[in-house]
Amino acid sequence: MANVNIRRDVTDPFYRYKMERLQSKVEGKGNGIKTVVVNLSNVAQQLARPPSYVIKYFGFELGAQTNIDPKDDRWIINGAHDASKLQDYLDGFIKKFVLCRACENPETVVNIKNGNIILDCKACGQQTNVDLRNKLSSFILKNQPKKGKKDKSTKKADRRAKKEAERNGTAHDDDDDEANGNGHPSPGESGSDHADENGDVGNDAGSDDELTRKINAEAKELPNEPSTNKEVEWKTDMSEEAIRARAQALPDDLKQSLAIDDDAEDSGPSAYDELGKWIEEKAKEEGGVGKVKDVDIYLKAKELGIESKHRTPAVLAQCIFDDGVVKQIEGRASMLRKMTSIGEKHEKAFLGGIERFVGIDRPNLINQVSPILLKVYENEIVSEETLKAWGTKVSKKYVDAATSKKIKKQAHTFLDWLENAEEDDDDEEDEE
Repeated sequence: MANVNIRRDVTDPFYRYKMERLQSKVEGKGNGIKTVVVNLSNVAQQLARPPSYVIKYFGFELGAQTNIDPKDDRWIINGAHDASKLQDYLDGFIKKFVLCRACENPETVVNIKNGNIILDCKACGQQTNVDLRNKLSSFILKNQPKKGKKDKSTKKADRRAKKEAERNGTAHDDDDDEANGNGHPSPGESGSDHADENGDVGNDAGSDDELTRKINAEAKELPNEPSTNKEVEWKTDMSEEAIRARAQALPDDLKQSLAIDDDAEDSGPSAYDELGKWIEEKAKEEGGVGKVKDVDIYLKAKELGIESKHRTPAVLAQCIFDDGVVKQIEGRASMLRKMTSIGEKHEKAFLGGIERFVGIDRPNLINQVSPILLKVYENEIVSEETLKAWGTKVSKKYVDAATSKKIKKQAHTFLDWLENAEEDDDDEEDEE
């Protein structure tokens, strides 16, 4: 099922926040005709809002009856309505009830206080009010969750906001600590060195290094001062550029302790974005991504100074294939081997890019994971050892944990074959 940017006015293919494109199905005849929004639950979850808010909004905008609490997850609007039309209405819902008024970021949580609906943005810290004149506002006020309880969508928004804050270096303690579901090319972070490199979900994921433990121990000895401000004041520049500049100003030994990525100093993420956008534009010019020449791609990466960086294979895995990926890998193998043979990190990054490609960009290909990996193995793009290690751990570095688990499950056919093939080779050697 195709994904689109949550803000469809943003054309950047690497925009972090994505959702499924709405899918609808018209059923019945005459007065009994109705439209079933097939994937409304998934879309609402990706927006971190209850499905009842979205379906009710459609009902108000279309002047049609809707069901707001179906037991069978069939969200219905009376009448025949085209999916593209509903997608346009969804844009209105997102603008009015999801996006922060200050930064237009969807990292918001709905809070209801003193009869007002407040969008609390976890990205910029602003709290903005929803227009109460909208019909849906009255519905939200009348159907708010019981006091002390959070619905699933609010919990998801909290988790997603926390993960975003961790990426931006603005994280603070919260109750939930789960991976988010909107993913875009940004590595997940972890407390241990091993998890930081691989994004693995394991027992080490929350551990502190020696430096952090020392800081925490000293912090506990400091006297507690009463806080006079009830709300957070955002005085420090938390932009990506400012964070990187502060990080690079640290002493070399502290940089090493905090595991700062050298790529940020050398070229910055904009170089990878530029490569991806260039491939996309070139594909439009040539009439398809399969017609973009490997030599041109490599020269562009070299021009940007990232031809030997380990993140580059991850970008390529997402940009140089389409639905015919299984047949296309062999034709790209020479260039990809040149990119991934530099080191194990490059191989892992390429597999991470494949995870994003099938898990987020083209989920219709998720059942093709094993054939894809087989071609990757046969063309020696990734080593057998790296493939086996990748298949044994669920990772949240490139996709959310649930998607990674689904992909690894689909990879079992290939991984089992790889294991059995190795055993057969051992048996033949023993016979000799």
